[in-house]
Amino acid sequence: MADQKTKDLPVATALPPKTPERSVLIDPVAIVTGSAVALLGIGVLVAFLWMVPSAAARESQAACRGLGGYNDPVPALCPGGEPCTLPIPAPDFTARDITGKQVSLRDFRGKVVLLNFWASWCAVCKTEKPSLSDMAGDLGSDDFVVLTLASDHNIGEAMTAVMQSLAPGAALPQRDANGQVSLPDLKAAFDRALPNNIPFKVFLDPPQGDDNIGPITQRWGIKAVPESALIDRKGNIRAYFVNKRDWSTPVARTCLHAVIDE
Repeated sequence: MADQKTKDLPVATALPPKTPERSVLIDPVAIVTGSAVALLGIGVLVAFLWMVPSAAARESQAACRGLGGYNDPVPALCPGGEPCTLPIPAPDFTARDITGKQVSLRDFRGKVVLLNFWASWCAVCKTEKPSLSDMAGDLGSDDFVVLTLASDHNIGEAMTAVMQSLAPGAALPQRDANGQVSLPDLKAAFDRALPNNIPFKVFLDPPQGDDNIGPITQRWGIKAVPESALIDRKGNIRAYFVNKRDWSTPVARTCLHAVIDE
C-alpha cells in the first residue's frame, strides 16, 4: 500500500542551472578597420570619377596624334601666354556668316566643333575643302558641326573659292567694269553649282590694312593657313592641326569620333 502511494506521487524534475547573460563586446579595432576600408572605397571611387575626364582626354589625344594633331599649342592660345598643353579653353570670337548674321563661337557650346581657318587666296586650303565637305556631310549632326573662318575681305571671295573647290567646273558670274561680282549674281551661281548647299558653315574674318590674315585668326596665333582646331562640348580645344588634312581617312574619323562619342 505504501508502495502504491509512493508511485502515485509526482516526480520532481531537476532544472538546468541558469546561465548568466553575456555582455556584447564591441571590438574597436574592427570598427576602425571597417571605417578605413569604407573610406578607402570612397577614395577609390572619387579618384575614378576624377580620372574619367582625363582618360577621355588622353584617348582623344592618342587618336588625334595619328592624324598629326598637336598637343602643344602656340603660346597665344595659352592662358597668360605661357606654354601649355591641351585641353585648353578655345578663345571666343564673333564673326559674320554668309547671310550677314553675327555669330559667336560660344553659340555652339554643347556641340563638338571642328574650326577650320582658311582663305580664298590659299591654294592648299581649297584642296582641303572636298574632304572637309565630305566629312562634314557624313558626321554633321546635332552633336557635331564644322565651322570655317575665311581670312577674306568680302563674302563673295569666300563663296567663289568654295565653288571652285567643290564644283570646279561650275560657271562663275561675270564681273563688272571694276572686276566685282554682284552678290545676287554670285548667290545664283552658287545655288546652281551647289544645289544641295554645303554641309559646313562659312564665316568671314576680313584682314586689316596690308595683312592677309584676319584679326580673329591672328589672335589665335595663326600666321599661315590652313589650320584647324577640334573643340569639345565644353568649349575646350582637344586637338590642333597645322596645315591641311585628309578628313575622309579612317584615322581622321577615329580622331573626330573620339570626342564626338564621349
